[in-house]
Amino acid sequence: MSKLVKKVFFDNASKTTAEAIEFLSEKAVELGIADDKDAVFAAFNEREAQGPTGMTGGFALPHAKSTAVKDVAVIVVKFADSVEWKSMDDSSVKVAIAIFVPDDQSTTTHLMVLSKIAALLLQPDFCATIIESDDEDEIAAAIEEEAE
Repeated sequence: MSKLVKKVFFDNASKTTAEAIEFLSEKAVELGIADDKDAVFAAFNEREAQGPTGMTGGFALPHAKSTAVKDVAVIVVKFADSVEWKSMDDSSVKVAIAIFVPDDQSTTTHLMVLSKIAALLLQPDFCATIIESDDEDEIAAAIEEEAE
């Protein structure tokens, strides 16, 4: 597994945005990305309150900036069923690519990683790879090839 993408989860049972970001917050602590699940959950919710992180084509880019986050990291979650998530095209979400950023890197690193992943979501081949693949290393490589 590469350094930016810490883990890819498959067939996640979340049905709502809240369930999905709670799962992401728990996994961030389990994987050593962050040290406070509640702080990460609050950071995700704060960002969602500013506007939806659901993109187009079944993808969401939730992101948490917090002092609880130790290192910049990405977790990918592929959902078993579509998740109801406010999105730019009013479609439900099949894949969340979550970005975790320490508060002291919230302007530079955060914007760079976010913009690069958002640009990848405009590429049909990239989106097809992420949606269709069940290989954690292939998904991580597709993201990291451009996002680092």
